[in-house]
Amino acid sequence: MRIQKHIPNIFTISNLTCGLLSILFAFQSDLTTASFFILSGLFFDFFDGLLARLLKVSGELGKQLDSLADLITFGVAPSIIVLQLIINAQSNLFFNQINLMEYPLCFVSFLIPIFSALRLAKFNIDKNQSSNFIGLATPANALFFISIPLIIEFHPNSTFLEVIKSLEFLILATILFSFLLVSKINLFSFKLKNTSWKDNKSQYSFIAISIILLLAFRFVAMPFILLLYIVISLLNKTNEIQS
Repeated sequence: MRIQKHIPNIFTISNLTCGLLSILFAFQSDLTTASFFILSGLFFDFFDGLLARLLKVSGELGKQLDSLADLITFGVAPSIIVLQLIINAQSNLFFNQINLMEYPLCFVSFLIPIFSALRLAKFNIDKNQSSNFIGLATPANALFFISIPLIIEFHPNSTFLEVIKSLEFLILATILFSFLLVSKINLFSFKLKNTSWKDNKSQYSFIAISIILLLAFRFVAMPFILLLYIVISLLNKTNEIQS
């Protein structure tokens, strides 16, 4: 039992390590590798909570450690990626090739870790977010931003490429998604109540559609999957109110 209680924390620390490696590669202008480390962090983040529940070793230490790891992997790391993208949109250069103070708009990217910290702090003290999320979860927010360098790298002929690379899009998306992190929008959680369809139809529907979209469109599908997540959550909430 003594060993078991540390297993979820090992996964959490692995998540944190992925975030640190992502930051390192982002500073080196390798945004693709940085994005893949955030995806790896998402894997560890999912399983640390699942293992804690299965092993019945959930505790305050794990909860706080998880939030700190999430702030690094899904807050700081994507903000460095966005900082690099904003600089590149203005100059076709990257962080290590320019005088940072000549591109002050890149500091808009700092909104991501700032609002991620606010979102995580609110989550830790809010007792109403056990079965759903109020505001966009930090991993979902990070997924949106890492989809940009992945689309640039693997879908160079995408119709949306010029739009997502533009300075205007990057600034507006950063502001909008930072607001969503601390908004009052009610979004479903991926913590399954049981294995039944009736109690988890939103989760199962979302996962099935997401897999189909990813197989069909690969990384281009990622921003649309996030939009789908928000739409399904809003429809689910509307149905609850009507019933």
